[in-house]
Amino acid sequence: MAAPKRQDTRKFFENLSGEGKSIAVLTSGGDAQGMNAAVRAAVRMGIYVGAKVYFIHEGYQGMVDGGDNIEEATWESVSSMLQVGGTVIGSARCKEFRTHEGRLKAARNLVQRGITNLCVIGGDGSLTGANLFREEWSGLLDELLQQGLIDEEGARSNSELHIVGMVGSIDNDFCGTDMTIGTDSALHRIIEVVDAIMTTAQSHQRTFVLEVMGRHCGYLALVSALACGADWVFIPEMPPEDGWEDNMCQKLSENRADKKRLNIIIVAEGAIDSHNKPITPDYIKDLVVRCLGFDTRVTILGHVQRGGTPSAFDRILASRMGVEAVLALLEASATTPACVVSLVGNQAVRLPLMECVQMTQEVQKAMDEKKFEEAVRLRGRSFENNLSTYRLLSNRKADSELPHSSFNVAVLNVGAPAAGMNGAVRAAVRVGITEGHKMFAVSDGFEGFYKGQIKEIKWGDVGGWTGQGGSLLGTKRTLPGKHLDKIAEQMRIHNINALLVIGGFEAFESLLQLYEARADYQELCVPMCMLPATISNNVPGTDLSIGADTSLNAIVETCDRIKQSASGTKRRVFIIETMGGYCGYLATVGGLAAGADAVYIYEEPFDIRDLQANVQHLTEKMKTSIQRGLVLRNENSNENFTTDFIYQLYSEEGQGVFDCRKNILGHMQQGGAPSPFDRNFGTKIAAKAVQWITRTLKDSFKGGRVFANSDDTACLLGMRRRALVFQPVSQLRDETDFVHRIPKEQWWLKLRPLMKILAKYKTSYDVSDSGQLEHVTRVRPKDSKTSSAI
Repeated sequence: MAAPKRQDTRKFFENLSGEGKSIAVLTSGGDAQGMNAAVRAAVRMGIYVGAKVYFIHEGYQGMVDGGDNIEEATWESVSSMLQVGGTVIGSARCKEFRTHEGRLKAARNLVQRGITNLCVIGGDGSLTGANLFREEWSGLLDELLQQGLIDEEGARSNSELHIVGMVGSIDNDFCGTDMTIGTDSALHRIIEVVDAIMTTAQSHQRTFVLEVMGRHCGYLALVSALACGADWVFIPEMPPEDGWEDNMCQKLSENRADKKRLNIIIVAEGAIDSHNKPITPDYIKDLVVRCLGFDTRVTILGHVQRGGTPSAFDRILASRMGVEAVLALLEASATTPACVVSLVGNQAVRLPLMECVQMTQEVQKAMDEKKFEEAVRLRGRSFENNLSTYRLLSNRKADSELPHSSFNVAVLNVGAPAAGMNGAVRAAVRVGITEGHKMFAVSDGFEGFYKGQIKEIKWGDVGGWTGQGGSLLGTKRTLPGKHLDKIAEQMRIHNINALLVIGGFEAFESLLQLYEARADYQELCVPMCMLPATISNNVPGTDLSIGADTSLNAIVETCDRIKQSASGTKRRVFIIETMGGYCGYLATVGGLAAGADAVYIYEEPFDIRDLQANVQHLTEKMKTSIQRGLVLRNENSNENFTTDFIYQLYSEEGQGVFDCRKNILGHMQQGGAPSPFDRNFGTKIAAKAVQWITRTLKDSFKGGRVFANSDDTACLLGMRRRALVFQPVSQLRDETDFVHRIPKEQWWLKLRPLMKILAKYKTSYDVSDSGQLEHVTRVRPKDSKTSSAI
């Protein structure tokens, strides 16, 4: 592979030593799935850099009580934690820590063990408590010294306390981060229930009212409503206007008249009306029964949402945050403010803890003062975007009220099916209709296109599509290049003024071919947009593709089961082959989420010496209390070192130490029902794409017809670091390795060292991207035409 660029500006963490330092990890407040992954990452990273790491059991209560509650952690003690929900080291609400005496006891317990670095995983209350503790630290040491409870040497060597926070909360109610640990897993639980309820509701023509958690924050309710296409949602940040009862009942009865057999209404537990009166599920049920006579049921999800195994997203998020938290502690000085590690777009960033806490408190203040728009703005771009997409999709108008654009927009799927495609088609069709366009669905990709399988698609035709896996429109890998005459003819026959193509690498190649053929075919001089949808995540111009998250969850679930099958057997190593073509994304990120010992991919060449080193590493591991191993191999990582070859090599070399099993995951990785992330991501980017198409159609409409032939009218909409960006496909051509069907640069390769560290390999880890403390931004630049936040 090419030598790393920017060698001179890179900063590697090898010169950040933890020698002589002690780090303590605690989880506090409500539990959340993924906390264990964060604990595991922080412990292993701490040990890796040479620090002593301690567990503090039972949160702040354990810190106050001391004794056995503060226990040194070992590498093995965090094994098998990744797939466990909740928090293995325990959590508790602690009144005593809120008192000065309680904090004095806690300080003494930490000084006795020389702990001056705290990694706190919890909500805003837990993090505020940690910051107060840090501010009081020198005063507490003085008191302990005066009381003779510590000596002068103890006070001097423990004079500074450093704190780094990670937010673990399923409510996603902390400002400064797009996602908190546990939120994605909670959405998984909610969507599993909604999908199950939908089948029974359809059987009986029922209305279901679901209450989800979120006393002060409507994120879970809002995103689950988007992800399942709910008829109505109630959240604290958007109290319905007076007369909402009549509006809701009218909408529900219209849906029934449209032959929709079920209605889903989602209520956040903190939902209120415009007079601050709580809106309860029972009130809604009684209202629907009284006004419409519909058979209505209430389901309160409660603590189910906090339970279960963490999703792949939460494991990766928590692992990245845990490693980043240790780096932040190693770099902290007396002048650095306490920071919180958070996620913005696709990047881990550090933010001053108290700025985030202050902003979180301002949200509540704005809501108390009924400044709801201000509260939504303070919640951040992610929340704002979800809300505007929901409003866009739920705003069904009568045909007479729609703007009339006279534009025809065609939607098609190209390439292999990916979970989330159907949600994207649904959003595109409904937003297009709202914008006044006539929407056309093309069956079977470009093969169906040139055969004329094109028909108008209406609002009701896409009902219930978000939860369906695969591609309901049908999809083929056929490229348009050989059929341009017939495609141009079909564009002319149906008067197609814009194209939205949803698919993987073939979709990218297709759009390039259409763009390049514009000189020969005037019919192709129309706005074209592509949405990346492929489980392989190998499309240039985007960090993430629709479908990849569902696929990762399928891989991780299988790896969990496979690892579990070895729990009764001593010393077993599993070799698992994943899909992805030449792209090692699924193998690498799946390996990080499943706790793999080694991952073989095409992008990082390996030879027989590497394989031998890995076998040796596993042999050493088997001498510890962890007696099972997991090795992932991307299907095209090496044509000679096949899965069979690696299996046979490990079996031979491991004789007498461990035995091997192999598993080829195959098409089950395409996943069944799309994950909440894929439903939401597909819905949001499709809505954004159609809005872009509308703008571009208006800009290119001259002399009674649409004519668009500039580079920026054939774009791919991708997620780049922190923003969604429309990029001309002609520019992305230079960033692509067409032979291996992958982008030339791939962001996730930075996660590989992280995976190796957590599997106890010595490696180099580039930290030049992190380490800068950023401030929480309040005023945001206005969205440009090409870029907007996620």
